[in-house]
Amino acid sequence: MTSISWRTATSTTAWTWSQSRCAVTEPAPGLFTLVLHTHLPWLAHHGRWPVGEEWLYQSWAAAYLPLMRVLRTLAAENRSHLLTLGMTPVVTAQLDDPYCLAGMHHWLANWQLRALEATTLRDRDALREFGIREHAEATQAIDDFQTRWRHGASPLLRELIDTDTIELLGGPLSHPFQPLLNPRLREFALREGLADARARFAHTPKGIWAPECAYAPGMEIGYAAAGVGHFMVDGPSLHGDTALGRPVAESDVVAFGRDLSVSYRVWSPKSGYPGHAAYRDFHTYDHVTGLKPARVTGRNVASEDKAPYDPERADRAVDAHVADFVEVVRQRLIGESERIGRPSHVIAAFDTELFGHWWYEGPVWLERVLRALPDAGVRVGTLSDAVADGFVGPPVELPPSSWGSGKDWQVWAGEKVADLVQLNSEVTDTALSTVDKALEQAASVGSPTPRDFVADQILRETLLTVSSDWPFMVSKDSAADYARYRAHLHAHATREIAGALASGRREHAQRLAEGWNRADGLFGALDARRLPK
Repeated sequence: MTSISWRTATSTTAWTWSQSRCAVTEPAPGLFTLVLHTHLPWLAHHGRWPVGEEWLYQSWAAAYLPLMRVLRTLAAENRSHLLTLGMTPVVTAQLDDPYCLAGMHHWLANWQLRALEATTLRDRDALREFGIREHAEATQAIDDFQTRWRHGASPLLRELIDTDTIELLGGPLSHPFQPLLNPRLREFALREGLADARARFAHTPKGIWAPECAYAPGMEIGYAAAGVGHFMVDGPSLHGDTALGRPVAESDVVAFGRDLSVSYRVWSPKSGYPGHAAYRDFHTYDHVTGLKPARVTGRNVASEDKAPYDPERADRAVDAHVADFVEVVRQRLIGESERIGRPSHVIAAFDTELFGHWWYEGPVWLERVLRALPDAGVRVGTLSDAVADGFVGPPVELPPSSWGSGKDWQVWAGEKVADLVQLNSEVTDTALSTVDKALEQAASVGSPTPRDFVADQILRETLLTVSSDWPFMVSKDSAADYARYRAHLHAHATREIAGALASGRREHAQRLAEGWNRADGLFGALDARRLPK
């Protein structure tokens, strides 16, 4: 393990903030890693508003476009190892999908038109000024999209991976809650997810963002077999001690834990930065244009009483929150290093969609904080850097856990979603037995088993059924009806195709599979022949 001198750094290290830059007398000990988890369920062809494709396009415009712009800007300054970026296969599939790319282009044009409409409202001066700024932003987004994104996200991400700007984290297909998943389907989803990343980026991720940070004892064995070297859990999974990564049980697979004291500085519903009065309010719409022209103003202020958004006020708040975050990270590194008697590792982890979609100023904050941390003497690196540089402690036994409410499995396995747990189990059993029989029948001695389009679609629909998003949305009462509809829709597709195939109606099963594939044709390389025996 790398030895890093840190004892000269103390909690009283002097540093000052000036024009978004820090000057420090001593570097902080250890390593800071920012981890972003990029995920949405499969939304293409499944509704538009208020839940459906609109969710994808809003996140794309507000978070993914600005994030890529920030990373390209910092890479052009010869900055590398900036952050660890998790990209789930299901969201990457949508960012590469021709239908979604066309839909996104139309959405951006509509945004530009809505902003232009706001500039014509002569009786509403504040909204007119807001519309001018919004129109410029929409125009920039369209230019960026047309210039860089028309062939999808994969080429852009590959460039960032190739230049070591980011480390890529992968994950299993469709983002299933793995502890509750049939072991065969769990292994299949993970291996196919890693293969999907390799096909898109010419890189196989060394680490994954475990969906929902969910863990069950023994899962590290499957990770090791798939070639996964590290994965994310929430802080309490490591019994609150996140100062170092920890090999799990008897494996060499390292679990990294989210530092809640640092992460909650940003992402706390009670005191996190996005709730500051100066920032744009996520929930308040202008009903004529669909734009969001208000600032938070106050936690208990009604939408109709919100003050107009003031970009200069917001910009000052960004600077203050960058300074605060840098201070929090420095002091946490110093304190944890003193506690454990060696340089420590601090990880802040968030959903990518926080930066821009939920928190409009998030991308600007992100760009400034990634500049400010090194200026303040904080070394920034990736999870792979942490492994390579020895920020790993002794082995640990992890409990069953997640990053959901209670840090256990209740969000995905509790009473509210018991019917979905049962549905997932039944559909998976049906799918696996049907696919097994189909492949056995197609096999012949001395010849390779041919690929089976029908079996592939059965597994595709099954994976969409068991997505962790549906029970999460039900447990949180967030578009719960849509979530239940989606889970049962994909379950119906699985049963319908499997039933036709099991009853010997191969041609009918083929037609059904083709019909469902028109809506659910993601993961084109998914191959049922690779299903574990």
